Amino acid sequence: MIRGVRGATTIDENTEQEIIKKTEELLLTMIRANDIIAEEVAQVLISVTADITACFPAKALRNLAGWDYVPVMCTKEIAVPNSLPSCIRVMMTVNTKASQKEVNHIYLYQARSLRPDLSPS
Repeated sequence: MIRGVRGATTIDENTEQEIIKKTEELLLTMIRANDIIAEEVAQVLISVTADITACFPAKALRNLAGWDYVPVMCTKEIAVPNSLPSCIRVMMTVNTKASQKEVNHIYLYQARSLRPDLSPS
């Protein structure tokens, strides 16, 4: 079955180091929580809010061993008034035996506010 695995995090400052660090942390947490292997990933979409400009967060995926051939693309989020700033969102499309209810979506730092129902305290 093909499933989407969602994740989001926030950064404290718009620097390449911070963007890569927080994106890599998010990706690794998503991968571990869902037993994802690169060969089973069809694509990874990463979106950022307009205030994130120092680098492409997709660069973090390229730091992960075995993920060289997974297609990844970055895009900009819709600028909705009063939405969460400094936010990086990830959508992985994966082949998995997990049901939708069994998929572990990951929300870190201030991004927990996006889905408090899925974010343990």
